[in-house]
Amino acid sequence: MYRGFKISFDEDPFETNEYLQGLARHALMQDRIESTLDAYLDINGVLNASKMQADWFPQVKADVFISHAHKDKDLAVSFAGWLHVAFGLSSFIDSCVWGHASVLQARIDKAFCYNSVTKTYDYTQRNYSTSHVHMMLATALTRMIDNCECLFFLNTPSSLTIEQAVKDVGKTLSPWIYHELAISQMLRPKKKTRERRFNRFGEKHYESLEKSDLQIAHHVDLSHLNTLDLGDLIKWAEACRSQTGADTLDVLYDQSPPRNDNRLYS
Repeated sequence: MYRGFKISFDEDPFETNEYLQGLARHALMQDRIESTLDAYLDINGVLNASKMQADWFPQVKADVFISHAHKDKDLAVSFAGWLHVAFGLSSFIDSCVWGHASVLQARIDKAFCYNSVTKTYDYTQRNYSTSHVHMMLATALTRMIDNCECLFFLNTPSSLTIEQAVKDVGKTLSPWIYHELAISQMLRPKKKTRERRFNRFGEKHYESLEKSDLQIAHHVDLSHLNTLDLGDLIKWAEACRSQTGADTLDVLYDQSPPRNDNRLYS
């Protein structure tokens, strides 16, 4: 990862064709593995986590990583479509792998945690399985963020509540948004030379929580992310009318210089 941005939308400004473009590209990344868990068992009956991670959370080459709340999935898809139409940029939408985690979790729990006699799940076993699946998901997300050149965080009321008293600090109820923003702040930025920015790594969603459900708020620091609005995106697109591909990101970087981030390479 080289740069990160947070984008605020008052409403979805994108056209239907941009949504459809994003949907088509999103679908390409959502193919699920249909093999049984038997394919991952060794002779001792132990699941091969490395093979499961490679199959269920594959790494794909993308220019940008889009972080968003579950309720903003359509907005994220439209934004990805707009980035492709306007700049020829490929996007990785984080919800592509959320569904994979849920399906994999259900398969493991049914095979190893469910008691068909009592029709209940073993609490300890399910905690153990959940920790492994979530660790695989967190690792996959971290690698994708590090792999992508740029991160866009869709800063909406569904994803984050900005605290009035402290600038660039907010709260989120999503553990995955918390993880992605924290990782994007901790990762050492790649050098600006494009060919050296990338390293060697090549459906049930989480529902929003009702007030009666458990809610855990995570404080997140946004000070490393430049702020963009719709006007900034339009300005960027207008400046790139004759350009396409990853080089268009350089135009965005020039229009929105780093915020005194000493971590960035010049």
